[in-house]
Amino acid sequence: MKKLRSTLIIVLLIGILSAGLYYGNHFYKIAKVACGFAAKTMASGVFISRRNPESILKAELNNPLLDYFDYRIDSTRHSVTFQALFGLIQRTAYLRDGLGATLDLPENQKNIKVTITKKPSTEQAQIAWPAGELVNLEQLPPEVDQNALITILDEAFADPDTTHPRQTRGIVVVYNGQIIAEKYGNGFTRDMPQLGWSMTKSVINALVGIMVKQGKLAIEAAAAIPEWNKPNDPRKEITLNHLLQMSSGLEFAEEYSHLLSDVVQMLFLKKSAANFALNKPLIAEPGTKFSYASGTTNIICKILKQSLGGDDLEYLKFPREALFNPLGMPSAIIEPDAAGIFVGSSFMYATARDWARFGLLYLQDGIWNGERILPEGWVKYTTTPTTTSKHPIYGAHFWLYPPAESTSSDTLLNGISEARGHDGQFVSIIPQKNMVVVRLGYSPYHNWDQEDFLKKVLLCIRKND
Repeated sequence: MKKLRSTLIIVLLIGILSAGLYYGNHFYKIAKVACGFAAKTMASGVFISRRNPESILKAELNNPLLDYFDYRIDSTRHSVTFQALFGLIQRTAYLRDGLGATLDLPENQKNIKVTITKKPSTEQAQIAWPAGELVNLEQLPPEVDQNALITILDEAFADPDTTHPRQTRGIVVVYNGQIIAEKYGNGFTRDMPQLGWSMTKSVINALVGIMVKQGKLAIEAAAAIPEWNKPNDPRKEITLNHLLQMSSGLEFAEEYSHLLSDVVQMLFLKKSAANFALNKPLIAEPGTKFSYASGTTNIICKILKQSLGGDDLEYLKFPREALFNPLGMPSAIIEPDAAGIFVGSSFMYATARDWARFGLLYLQDGIWNGERILPEGWVKYTTTPTTTSKHPIYGAHFWLYPPAESTSSDTLLNGISEARGHDGQFVSIIPQKNMVVVRLGYSPYHNWDQEDFLKKVLLCIRKND
């Protein structure tokens, strides 16, 4: 009996010790993720968007867990540090010119910067949008019901239900290449870059398209991932097209409510978002199952770097030189991770007007000022529904409404494609009305209804035939 009792005590002690180690490590990871999220969010918000730190604490960082953390903003080093457990856990995000904020930036990358070329604001103010910033809301096409449009925008910025606030921060409506409506929330302006979250994925689509046009990538070719190119590794069958259409078959948990889910760890815990995602196993045959996964886009971002020769500076300059400068988007910044790879799943900032310029590129079939930026047929490929989904909701890194030829009872939204982002970010491209609608905000828990908003906006354009 004594021997049995001793054995039970030992087993119990081992169990207690194991549980302590497990939950201790679990808490440590959660605290590290929280510090990382807070430092990155604050750094980008303060140094890119030029927001007041208090406004960030009241919105994005309004979480009881963060009340126990300390933070420091260093305006000289352009860094933000959050720490917990008396400094035992500490994360710092650093700002670099033209590259935004990066968590845990290695010393050998701190001096890498990208020059942003901006035309004088006085000159831009004299040139009509989209080439410049001149917007005339007094002279709109006669088919535009301006009074109705103003009312709809006022409603979009109102928050009558304080328990489900929409917190709209910016809206731009473009019709026939002209801004016909524009409005911003308190503390936000047309010159303020705002986070697009997963709208960044659609920008990565454009960068892939440009490299396809240059002959450096082919969408049906196997993805150039050395880790997959091993005997008997089924992942080597994954193509760039599979990745663009979210049908790679790789395991990935796209859950934001769980602080240690794949997507949260990838963004706020791991040094390399791409490596974290590409090391996931297959759970389905490539090209057979649609599964939206942010890790997929970051794998593409690593492929982009490899296809550009692997040089850090050339890669980090590529979005600006190939896309942002030609479109006149000086505010646009895609932020890289500590491994020097763009976090193309989530981290791009741009003004509402620059997000609208991006949408206009796709509305114009990839042509800008008479120059073809995207290869011929790229927009059609992008907006063709993937066959791996039961419903025609997704193309190649763009979300889709029912096709234009759909016979659904509600045809007002047919043919629309969309860049969508977490917490209510949208760039809606509407070919049937020659429109682009941008909506930016902070609307957790699906407190914003983009479909309803678009229907109201579209009804403001009277038939002019």
